[in-house]
Amino acid sequence: MTARLVTVFGGSGFIGRYVVRHLARRGYLVRVAVRRPDQALFLKPAGDVGQITPIAANLRDQASVEAAVEGAGAVVNLVGLLHESGRQRFQAVHVEGAGRAAAAARTAGADAFVQISALGADPQSPAAYGRSKAAGEAAVVAAFPGAVIHRPSIVFGPEDDFFNRFAAMARLLPALPLIGGGKTKFQPVYVEDVAAAIVASLERPEARGGLYELGGPRTYSFRELLQYILAETGRRRLLLPVPFGAMRLQAAFLELLPVPPLTRDQLRLLERDNVVSPGARTLADLGIAPTALELVVPQYIARFRPGGRHVKLA
Repeated sequence: MTARLVTVFGGSGFIGRYVVRHLARRGYLVRVAVRRPDQALFLKPAGDVGQITPIAANLRDQASVEAAVEGAGAVVNLVGLLHESGRQRFQAVHVEGAGRAAAAARTAGADAFVQISALGADPQSPAAYGRSKAAGEAAVVAAFPGAVIHRPSIVFGPEDDFFNRFAAMARLLPALPLIGGGKTKFQPVYVEDVAAAIVASLERPEARGGLYELGGPRTYSFRELLQYILAETGRRRLLLPVPFGAMRLQAAFLELLPVPPLTRDQLRLLERDNVVSPGARTLADLGIAPTALELVVPQYIARFRPGGRHVKLA
């Protein structure tokens, strides 16, 4: 029997590389659809010869999307933007691109489609990012009834952009900003658990049409997460409360950078807690026990300790 083919849009990104590896271990053929396939070649050793194939595709281009899903039994869309630049706009990628991938998958005869959204997805979100993620979910479901939607909180893992970023900042700066006073709540989820959830939702018929909110076993305030990072890296730094208004002024200037570390739209997201809703379907409904960040994060932020990862903390 020929192995089932799964197309993964955005398969070379942070979450994507884990999804591809999980699929390969399960014996699937994996087509990694990315804008720069040369930058996805590192994934090929994760499978047998010919099992993982990077191809060029852009969610804004109909022909490339159709070619990417041809013959696929399932399609996963992981493509997302943290900020807009040039032709990469929330509407074009999160909404139109997601809907285009779902429609192409249905036309091609795929029997499963998985869309990665975010816990901030909400038509009434104060942030354009959150509104576009919600609109993208609606576009996917309209084009592919039975699609599975996953909304993760902050995703952590060796390549993440949260714990690594603030650990790096603590190495260089005398103080870290407690945006909005540091009261915003998060429920960080392990990238391996997110990847396992995606694969499980492809393999479980009862998952079809489901919306899952993915969070870890504990919630933390922004202040608690920064305190944890400082403790694990052995750094003593001032945690400076900064009102949202003052941060918006700073973000307005940061947005002028080619890759802004913070935008005003991201600040609007921080005005709401980022935790799993009561009664939502979760990792547990897919048979996955969430991994505590304390079991994973110290392994990869230890490199930010004074003297390096092999220095023991007092």
